Amino acid sequence: MKLSRPARRATLVVHVIGAACWLGLTLGLAALALTAITTDAPAAVEASVRSMKVFADWLVLPLALMTLVSGLVLSLGTQWGLARHRWVYTKFWLTLATTLASAFALRPGVDESAATVSVGNPVPDTAGLIAGPLISLSAYLFMTVLSVLKPWGLTRRGQKQRASAHKRVDAGDIRQTA
Repeated sequence: MKLSRPARRATLVVHVIGAACWLGLTLGLAALALTAITTDAPAAVEASVRSMKVFADWLVLPLALMTLVSGLVLSLGTQWGLARHRWVYTKFWLTLATTLASAFALRPGVDESAATVSVGNPVPDTAGLIAGPLISLSAYLFMTVLSVLKPWGLTRRGQKQRASAHKRVDAGDIRQTA
């Protein structure tokens, strides 16, 4: 299945917007976590952690799923393929891993910190509060570099597909004479 040019372009725009928003959201979460960790003002800690909870509850998963699904559609609907190029394959698995980590580690961690802060206690696990956004941020920056540089070449599957395509073309060029 190949996407038409307008569908490919629209999907690419959705993918880039989703990825950029996810990256920006993660930067915001890191800044809020850093504020919660470094400040001595209980009101600032509470405001930072509560803001993180709002962002984690309402924005992280929709942006993660938007990026994951649009990237999957792009890979399956274009010449890049999902398993033909190593950089696409790597981006897919990293996006899936960060989506799952956001759902099952980041959000519950932020929820736990918000519940603790709302009682009036200081944030118990400050390293855990910033670790998620920093790890995610590193993964997103790495995936951005992969998208721009497109390193590593074809996978074994991609090499086999390319070789079989060349054989079909060569076989079609043979003409019988006489």
